[in-house]
Formats: sequence, structure tokens, C-alpha cells
Amino acid sequence: MTAVATMNASDGSAWHATDPAAARSLTDARLQLHYAAQFGAALGISYLEKQADDSHTNLGWNGALGALVSRGASGKGGLVSVGIRVEDLTLLVVRDGAVAAAIPLGGWTIAGATDALRAALAREGLDPGRYTLARHYAIPPHPVASGAPFNAGATGAFAEMARWFGNAAIALARVAAETAGASDVRLWPHHFDIATLVTVRPGATTGAGMSAGDVYYAEPYFYVNAQPEPRPEQLTDPLAGGGSWHTHEWIGAVLPGSRVAGDAHAQEAQVRACLDAAVAACRRLVSP
Repeated sequence: MTAVATMNASDGSAWHATDPAAARSLTDARLQLHYAAQFGAALGISYLEKQADDSHTNLGWNGALGALVSRGASGKGGLVSVGIRVEDLTLLVVRDGAVAAAIPLGGWTIAGATDALRAALAREGLDPGRYTLARHYAIPPHPVASGAPFNAGATGAFAEMARWFGNAAIALARVAAETAGASDVRLWPHHFDIATLVTVRPGATTGAGMSAGDVYYAEPYFYVNAQPEPRPEQLTDPLAGGGSWHTHEWIGAVLPGSRVAGDAHAQEAQVRACLDAAVAACRRLVSP
């Protein structure tokens, strides 16, 4: 489909309509991207001070680059980050917000791409010997983990994933801006979800995010959850925007990608309505 864009008045970012009919065909692209994102997480693991919440490993969405970009480490010419441009599966070395090197991943193995990236990081003044993809968490299996090359041939699927991440960044930034106690919107490389965490009170939070897909939904989906986790019988609030309550193994509101409208204007309004209703409901569930 041809993406139709609307403008988000709060920050000038464009909402590009995702295709609900394609939502369940993105699994391979999503898994390849999950592995590609580990190159960015590895910069945090390799060069940044370890944080108890693993925030040194997370990434942000850079709309200008269309990329998921790591936090920065000090190089000889400025702050150096590693990102993945989603729509064409390209690894980026970013210096002070500008692309210093680009490595298209199609045809590369993880090992080959790591060697090329180490060389690029060395040119930026970072010690290439410190760069490691060793991580303390597991991610879902894919042939690239066993030495198969990345395959960027399904360009439509990667472009669709880029629209999902871009839209999620817009929707979640609005939630964070309008909700007291909300954190920055960040991509977590463990579960491959982009989210904001809202502290409602000490020991009680609600999280709003977009998962690129997982064992529960083989498609991208928006979600809102709460901690302490409510009981299923407490989920009495109706959810706007086609959202529903998920109760299998975890509790939260969900809006799967196959359930969103096809029109950009309607889609953005639907996601906003669902997130607003779900955040309000989850905040009430963890309030005294």
C-alpha cells in the first residue's frame, strides 16, 4: 500500500499509515531487526557505565534518520552512537547526530558486520577491542544467530516496520508529555519494545508501549500494563479504539496491528483513544 501521512501538531512529525493486512507478515523482518538492534545495545554494553535498570543498553527513535539509535559514547570528534536504519536494514555510526558511516547489512553475517563496525568505531576514536556483542539476556532465535547473512530483500516489510516505530514514537511521546511521572520514550533491546514508564506512586507504575511482536502476538501491537499487576476480575473499564484486555500470563491492554484502521488520520486517532483509555484505566488500578 502507499503510506499516507498526517502531521502531528505537537512536534511536526509525520504519522505514516501502517497496513493492517500486512501486520502478521512481518515476523522475519522483526526478528532480523531485533538482532540488528543488538549492535546498538552493544555500544552501551561496551563503552557506557552499567545501569541497574539496563538503561545504558536502550535506544531511541531518531525520526530524521529513520533509525533506532543507541546512547552516545565519547569519541575523538564528539558523541558516537550506533543505530539501525530500519527501512533498508542499514547499520549506522552516528557522530553528534549526523551519519559518519553506513553499513548496509544485507548479505553480511553478524561476524562480518561486527568487524566492519569495529573498524568504523576505531575511526571515531573508540577502542575497537572493547566492542562486544556479548549480552546478559536472550532474544528469540533466527538463522542470523547461527551465521546466516542478513537478508534485506523484503524491503516492503522493513519499510512497514519503520512506519510502526515512527508512529509509536509519536504516539508514546505524546503520552509521556501529557502524563505526570512519565519517563523518556526508549527502545529496550531485550524484548524489542519501545515504551514510556509512568510512576504513579512509589512502587506503582504503568507502562505504555509498542511491541514489534512476540510469542503472544505475531504482529506489532500497542500495549499498556500496570504494576502491581491487577487481577483479571478488576478489568471492568471498557477500552476505546478497538483495544482489549490481555490476561494470558500477563495483564494489560492491547491493540494489535491487524486491528488498526487503514487511513492515517483514523489510525492516529484510534491509537490515541486506545492509549488514553488504557493509561487512565491502569493508573486507576494501581492508585490507592
